[in-house]
Amino acid sequence: MKGGRGSGKGSPSVVRLWGRHPVEAALKNPARQHLKLWATLEGIDSLDGDLPENFPIQRAEVADLGRLVAKDAPHQGLVLECEPLEDRFLNEVALGKPGAPVVVLDQVTDPHNVGAILRSAAAFGAACIVTQDRHAPPESGVIAKSASGALETMPWVRVVNLARALDELAEAGYWRIGMAGEAEATLAESMPTGALAIVLGAEGEGLRHNIAGHCDALARLPITSNIESLNVSNAAAIALYAAATRSSE
Repeated sequence: MKGGRGSGKGSPSVVRLWGRHPVEAALKNPARQHLKLWATLEGIDSLDGDLPENFPIQRAEVADLGRLVAKDAPHQGLVLECEPLEDRFLNEVALGKPGAPVVVLDQVTDPHNVGAILRSAAAFGAACIVTQDRHAPPESGVIAKSASGALETMPWVRVVNLARALDELAEAGYWRIGMAGEAEATLAESMPTGALAIVLGAEGEGLRHNIAGHCDALARLPITSNIESLNVSNAAAIALYAAATRSSE
């Protein structure tokens, strides 16, 4: 089972991160190649630990940093330019943590949602998240800010063919649960005792028919009729919590 990035469509040549948590996490990540840090004096003082010797840093004012990032981005006096993280593969991360769930995202394109899911995946001990290369947002400052440092610690596997990746997970012994509001069974009723892959679709559209067909079971969260559905990042957090409490029972 290899399952890694193929087209490169989701890979920017340079990534610009901002905010204390994302920048600090990137600076502490030995796998991250740093190019340049723009920072105010207050921003530098807020960092936990000293910067490496001869680190490429440029002092800047708040207004200068505002021109380097998206409008009204909360940069907190820190903007880091770096190279994107290297590709990761399913056999590297999923099989290395057999008791940890894998989160598979089917065309979830909102970078805020992807970042929040990365954060929940890290909080609940997931092995990795998996997305399709062409239908997921690229690594970015928005994702890093929403992930609050988890972009640097949670492996993100991009694949060319999501259905094939699900087949590879099945061959490796994973039970694939697709989250779908129309499912008859609840997540608790569908939860296995072994290796688990949680598959979530985009808001509105949900799981594509082909991807749902590559799941072993479809399950829903037992929400009331007062609301139609949950945000995909909230659904991911609840499913990951359920998986974590299942493994501790």
